[in-house]
Amino acid sequence: MPAKRLPSIRVKRVYDPPSPDDGFRVLVDRLWPRGIKKDQLALDLWMKDVAPSDALRKWFGHDLAKWDEFQRRYREELQQHRDKLDFLLSHALGSGLTLLFAAQDRHHNQAVVLREVLLERAMAGENQTGR
Repeated sequence: MPAKRLPSIRVKRVYDPPSPDDGFRVLVDRLWPRGIKKDQLALDLWMKDVAPSDALRKWFGHDLAKWDEFQRRYREELQQHRDKLDFLLSHALGSGLTLLFAAQDRHHNQAVVLREVLLERAMAGENQTGR
């Protein structure tokens, strides 16, 4: 049995310059980032649906004391969007994928959690498009 190929998934702030090896660039924030005009962001797609719900985003408020619970609740929300997760995973397995976020904290944000979920799906063979 051949070894599973790991998808290429990067996580970047929207304020970081694009790179030729970013692959498919997807904004995973529910709100448009402050200080950036829509025509200024190198972006292939804005996927509001995979961002945390407004209620979850507001509840979390980037409070690190809520990080573990935020991850649990966000993972639960993502289970409602399996088709979109498969879509992202297909890009990650193809040309590569970069998940863009606006938060200042590079280690505690939805893009980090989404990347983990996508990698877990790939390892479990759950993506329907890449089989």
